[in-house]
Amino acid sequence: MKERLKGALGFIQHEAAAGVLLLLAAIAALALENSPWRWIYDALLETRVTVGIGALLLYKPLLLWINDGLMAIFFFLVGLEIKRELLAGELSSIRRAALPAMAAVGGMAVPALIYMAINFSDPVTRAGWAIPAATDIAFAVGVLALLGPRIPPSLKIFLLALAIIDDLGAIIIIALFYTADLSLPALYLASAGILVLLALNRLHVTSTAPYVLVGIFIWVCVLKSGVHATLAGVVTALAVPLYSAGSREAEEGPLVHLEHSLHPWVTYAILPLFAFANAGVSLAGLSIEKVLGPIPLGIALGLFLGKPLGIAGFTWLALRSGIGERPEGATWPGLVGVACLGGIGFTMSLFIGGLAFPDPAYAADIRIGVLGGSILSATIGFLLLAWAFAGKKLPQPG
Repeated sequence: MKERLKGALGFIQHEAAAGVLLLLAAIAALALENSPWRWIYDALLETRVTVGIGALLLYKPLLLWINDGLMAIFFFLVGLEIKRELLAGELSSIRRAALPAMAAVGGMAVPALIYMAINFSDPVTRAGWAIPAATDIAFAVGVLALLGPRIPPSLKIFLLALAIIDDLGAIIIIALFYTADLSLPALYLASAGILVLLALNRLHVTSTAPYVLVGIFIWVCVLKSGVHATLAGVVTALAVPLYSAGSREAEEGPLVHLEHSLHPWVTYAILPLFAFANAGVSLAGLSIEKVLGPIPLGIALGLFLGKPLGIAGFTWLALRSGIGERPEGATWPGLVGVACLGGIGFTMSLFIGGLAFPDPAYAADIRIGVLGGSILSATIGFLLLAWAFAGKKLPQPG
């Protein structure tokens, strides 16, 4: 248990660094988009990049290569983390998983309901109902890490488990609700690739190279199928074995080895690049009417109000019913503060926003809502946690 706790807290430290880089990348994007050099930023993202083998050509703007290609690697890492947590981590038993699972369900449902209440009359804007349902792990634990050792380790792990389940929910939502017209031949080829992954797993192949190569094939097929290509990363990750042959130590297995190898690249390159490419929004002509439009308002209130209400409310239900147990050392103000941090959507919210509204005309509305709701959630969550644990300094695992 001690080693698991140390591992989780080490992961949180990496996510805190990612949160700082994400913030810097977002500020850089906002500054460029609102400067005389805006044309450089826009031209860079619109640059056409072609990759092909023979007659198979993929011809997309750089922005889509980042969102469809590099983010598939991010989702691959998320898939690895989810599998590890389910099989050998904080979600490996019903008792441990119950509380963050209930909290995550509330944290996805209530923001979606708030968004729908504001946008119910418009069938076009209703498509964004899932945007405020997502939590950004890096930013949320980054803010939590700023409070240092005064925060109980169990509360940090609760937030981490909550965010991982939230990511799983976001993946399911993307698969079920944000799929374009399907190409059956491409899906058949992707299915054949998945069968190969299953065969590799059943044959106990522990080399990661075959999984990665088959995963790239599945990614191309899924990209052409109409299903969002990032899901190929999740499917590939779930096939990677947790344990090596003859060993029951997860830390020695191919999944954890691959996770540790990828994490720095995702943390320090892919996510900041995604933030830089997607956070740039022009503030020219910004008005109260624009901020209070149905899409920005629905997203911002979903994140700022819906997330804490859903997470804290369902946490209370889980504790009241005896389904879960309160994290050691956590007070109700602390739990509510963590619930507020759950309202930091950023990466996942921007990503789902791009799927819900592919028309660039909606990009500014999405970004205003996500940035506004995330900034408010981070500020209130930080202040509430600082007040809840003022003057406290807890021993950390050495």
